[in-house]
Amino acid sequence: MNAGPTQPGFPQTYWLWLVSANSLKYSLTVQPAIPPFEPHTLLKNGHVMTIVSAFVPRRFDIPPAEVRLFQVDPESRLLGHCHWQPSKRKDAPVIVIVHGLEGSSDGNYMRGIAEKAFHRGFHVVRMNQRNCGGTEALTPTLYNSGMSADYRAVFEELSNADGFEQIFFAGYSMGGNLVTKMAGESGAAVPKALRGVCAVCPALDLAACADALDRGDNYLYQRRFVKGLMSRYRRKHELFPERYPLNGLPVVRTVRQFDDAITAPLFGYRDAQDYYENVGAKRVAAQIQVPMLMITAQDDPFVPYASFIAAKIDANPAIQFVAPEHGGHCGFISKHSGSERFWAEQRIVDFCAARAFPG
Repeated sequence: MNAGPTQPGFPQTYWLWLVSANSLKYSLTVQPAIPPFEPHTLLKNGHVMTIVSAFVPRRFDIPPAEVRLFQVDPESRLLGHCHWQPSKRKDAPVIVIVHGLEGSSDGNYMRGIAEKAFHRGFHVVRMNQRNCGGTEALTPTLYNSGMSADYRAVFEELSNADGFEQIFFAGYSMGGNLVTKMAGESGAAVPKALRGVCAVCPALDLAACADALDRGDNYLYQRRFVKGLMSRYRRKHELFPERYPLNGLPVVRTVRQFDDAITAPLFGYRDAQDYYENVGAKRVAAQIQVPMLMITAQDDPFVPYASFIAAKIDANPAIQFVAPEHGGHCGFISKHSGSERFWAEQRIVDFCAARAFPG
């Protein structure tokens, strides 16, 4: 049974049965219980949690990163910021972190996971998606939510070229969709070195997310996303003017309009809806067989909780699904201090550490 709104932290394979009136036995496959999320007293509103988590100042204790370019197709490279354990030991696990829409490797949650994981003995790779983090010149394409092959290429480089034997992925929002899609596309053929995948508020149903962004109460998020997407398009126009013309573009005020006018035609989809249906990880979630932690919040403003229910996420025994009542979009700032303040970050590192360092 997976954790859900009425069962916070209930382990996925925790089966109890009554043997006698005074005696209980349980399965030997019990997973560590996930501590329930207890939101900060002032952050029980999904919008407030989302906004505060994006702007709260933080400091991080992590060594300087090594810059690395990963070749993901003949024309495109991704920029990674790598924090290697001393001597770049091959027996140390690696966690690769993927950011969300219009984010970068410098995001607070990216650095927060990196700090926690590094101090638990992980190598850490903070990835930038195509064009993000000032990398427009590294690829002739834009990015989209279906580019899971990019992260399979990163995995293969770390596994085959570097020789790492334990590799984990964690993604937030759009990045969560990408790593979930990658896991689902592996199906039963899970590579030996892929030990686990984590996703926080993954946008598995892009149409549902686009519809949610159209609501009046989500106007500020929509405006921010569209402004960022259009700015990125204009930067691509400066590098590749014929491929990304400005003349003839319709007025774009919503994410769906951007995907209709730009993303879909550039990547061979009929329209935004066709794009959404083909790249959302909801299509392949049932095929996931690698151990996975999926966290979402029931009060996420624009990744609807109903989309996880419709996708029957909790029906897949490989997925440990946790859905607290509060948390906003990728927020999860708890009432506790220290490592538990940013609850989802800690859960990711605990989940991966339990598999990288068993016993």
